[in-house]
Amino acid sequence: AGAKDDTFNVLDLAEYTKNRPWWRKIFAPNSGSSAEKYNVATQLVIGGVTGWCTGFIFQKVGKLAATAVGGGFFLLQIANHTGYIKVDWNLVQRDVNKAKQQLKFHSSGNKIPPEVKSKADEVIIFLKKNVILTGGFAGGFLLGMAS
Repeated sequence: AGAKDDTFNVLDLAEYTKNRPWWRKIFAPNSGSSAEKYNVATQLVIGGVTGWCTGFIFQKVGKLAATAVGGGFFLLQIANHTGYIKVDWNLVQRDVNKAKQQLKFHSSGNKIPPEVKSKADEVIIFLKKNVILTGGFAGGFLLGMAS
């Protein structure tokens, strides 16, 4: 009756990451731009692969969302036509007009809230620091959407 001695090694992730400088460079706070850490080819590959994955997933989710919205609209139209649902078109028209008025009111000021402006500035700074990575991502995203 040979009893098997099961032993397991414990992996300390904190120690593991200390011994891997690339891990710390990627996930360290304020680690700088990718241009400081990687060469051009690596930046293009990282950007291209992540862009392709994002585009591919975006395409699949987009098709699913469009199918769900279109199917739901189609079912509502059938229910309305058969008499299961009665739409108060006067109420719909009143709500649409109210929404139009609010859009005109908000767009007439042309003032960007400070929160949006600061986030937009952060995005622009990131894009300027990581031009090659961003270009690879954009190209990969378009390829992902096309596949």
